[in-house]
Amino acid sequence: MSNRIEIRVPDIGDFSDIPVIEVLVSAGDRVDSDQSLVTLESDKATMEVPSPAAGVIVELSVSLGDDVSEGDLVAILEAEEVIADEPVTASQEAPAEPVKAAVETKPVTRRDPEPPVPENAPVTVGPRQSPPVPLGADATLPGKVPYASPVIRAFARELGVDLFRVSGTGRNGRILRDDVTAFVKAVMAGSVAAPSGGLSFDLPEPPAIDFTKFGDIEKLALSRIRKISGKNLHRNWLSIPHVTQNDLANISEMEQFRKANKDEVAADGFKLTPLVFLIKACVAALQEFPQFNASLDPDGEHLLLKKYFHIGIAVDTPDGLVVPVIRDCDRKSMRELAQELSEVSQRARDKKLTPSDWQGASFTISSLGGIGGTSFNPIINAPEVAILGVSRSRMQPVWNGENFEPRLMLPVSVSYDHRVIDGAAAARFTRFLAEFLEAADRFTLD
Repeated sequence: MSNRIEIRVPDIGDFSDIPVIEVLVSAGDRVDSDQSLVTLESDKATMEVPSPAAGVIVELSVSLGDDVSEGDLVAILEAEEVIADEPVTASQEAPAEPVKAAVETKPVTRRDPEPPVPENAPVTVGPRQSPPVPLGADATLPGKVPYASPVIRAFARELGVDLFRVSGTGRNGRILRDDVTAFVKAVMAGSVAAPSGGLSFDLPEPPAIDFTKFGDIEKLALSRIRKISGKNLHRNWLSIPHVTQNDLANISEMEQFRKANKDEVAADGFKLTPLVFLIKACVAALQEFPQFNASLDPDGEHLLLKKYFHIGIAVDTPDGLVVPVIRDCDRKSMRELAQELSEVSQRARDKKLTPSDWQGASFTISSLGGIGGTSFNPIINAPEVAILGVSRSRMQPVWNGENFEPRLMLPVSVSYDHRVIDGAAAARFTRFLAEFLEAADRFTLD
């Protein structure tokens, strides 16, 4: 019985015309059992075609860039031992005349077609029948995609990484997940320059869709505020590694204090809102954890700690989100903060803010409590390194050690720049903030 075995493309599911992205052997090479011969790549994953036995590759029937389907011939192997009555890869036994069968097999689409093997031509094992196959990131599917699997390309797109700028450390220069994360860390550390506007996306252009085919539409122009804030938010989301820490604050006593004093403040023409308490709590937390009241130096190697406490307040207006700033919040009483908060919010809605009104914030609060929700991930307002998000408070049963009692719980969410703040510090900051709100004896109007 002949020791020659046809190695064919195994079952690859419902896929067809899968490109060969890697050729690992040449004709004349000796291979071991289960040694990978070629690598195929579908839209979902990569797979390798192994040798079913040890032996010598008599003929290699595929090249880089070929498109193959299940059952297509990959190579002919001169096995060192006869494999009797066993299926070969795709459950196909080697025929008595493998070379002839190889010629009769449906041809594989090639970039550089090779002449067919004559029917009775002898096959010589020894000297290589073709030059070594050039391997590497540059040689694999040149001009198409970086040398990485679909999973890694999707991972890179999520991080906004241009894979053409990443050096692969895998076999033959393949880009691995660790290579992508190492590149991101290098950019964030400043040792690798980021493209203008941050990391670039390797994404196709969104499709141009004529929505009028499906029904009536109305085209509205974005306001100037939305255009400007949209670009800033997009930049901040791409350039800052965001992490969000969530917690709950028991504000039952704080709310009692607020209700007991709101009429006194209202007599002055202002509202004593929960946001005033949040400003005070944030100042206390920033004083306790100064790295949250900071900015990352452009050199990426220093943290600029700020000795002032200017709090930005995200205000919802008909034209979009604006963030006016209340300055020196550490020096102002709750009564003064209530007055200034009311005034600056009204100027924002009346479109009367000046440039100085929205400059210089060291920390920002975004409160959606008046609308609803249980938590959200606010986007950091660069060059700040953290932001507080607040959702709607609600009554919840809280165990006091003996029984459950109704308590008013406020969800707080702190998004932070992971380049300068770690998770443990963020958890301590958020807990300190919650505990400050829980202690009503900390608050006084004046």
